[in-house]
Amino acid sequence: MDSQILPFIIFLIAVTVTPLLSSAAPATPCQSNCGSLQIKYPFGTGYGCGSPRFEPYITCKSNQLLLTTHTGSYLITAISYKDSTLTITPSAMSTCNSMQQSPNLGLDWASPFQLGPSIFLLLSCTPPTSSLTIKGSPVCDPSSTHLCATIYTCPAVVNLRLPLFPPTNTCCVYSPANFNSKGELDLREMKCKGYASIASFQDSPTDPSKWMYGVTLKYTNGGFDDYYMNNKCNTCEDSGGICGYSPPTNSFLCICNSGFNATTDCYNNYNPVQDYEDLIGTSTSLSTQKIMLGLWVGLLFYIAA
Repeated sequence: MDSQILPFIIFLIAVTVTPLLSSAAPATPCQSNCGSLQIKYPFGTGYGCGSPRFEPYITCKSNQLLLTTHTGSYLITAISYKDSTLTITPSAMSTCNSMQQSPNLGLDWASPFQLGPSIFLLLSCTPPTSSLTIKGSPVCDPSSTHLCATIYTCPAVVNLRLPLFPPTNTCCVYSPANFNSKGELDLREMKCKGYASIASFQDSPTDPSKWMYGVTLKYTNGGFDDYYMNNKCNTCEDSGGICGYSPPTNSFLCICNSGFNATTDCYNNYNPVQDYEDLIGTSTSLSTQKIMLGLWVGLLFYIAA
């Protein structure tokens, strides 16, 4: 064959092979932070990040970590990995500075979340709240009516069509709280217009303007979140990686800053080909690329001979 064709063949190989090799390191959506919150396992910032059991419910959008349930999306403002809790602040929840009518708040039964130790104050209810029951059981805690009197000193009560310093028999301290069979805090059923949830009194039990408002939720690990996997994830995170999974088998992945992923940690240099196979969960497309590359290399040696 004419030797002048050889440079063209080499150029053709370069054009063909370069995209194949570059595709072996796709950009990952996994991040170690979402806004000001540190993101660690079992949470993740995108598909393939964290635990597959949490991915349908937790997302990072516009640097805000959100919990999505059948009743809406709620901003996550705090996470305690030590206590396995998080705090959400629903936009329609009342506080001392802003009171408003609220829709129902709920969790999906299939989700790994349940109510934590928050204190719910049901506001602007049909009096007397002492007779408020769910399935025949009293709801309100009579020993904590002082909390109703305290939050009713907030001028924002007028937004609930209440007068200043309204009677406390229109408020209910619902603690310990629970959701109904639909997994919801059903305000309409309890004939209340709004609610406030107290996550912490912030050492100011008599000053509602200083309380930390939010709904505390507990979460339970699932999927492959057993002792073995937790240790494996700790090793990954200690090496600077982010814990994730490989669809469709959902096998564990340690997502590294290099753009390639491993099955253990990011301490060592890994074979990009093997790592990419781990990422996509199958070697079919990559095997095809290997065959094409081998054919081109073989052709090159044949021409040069």
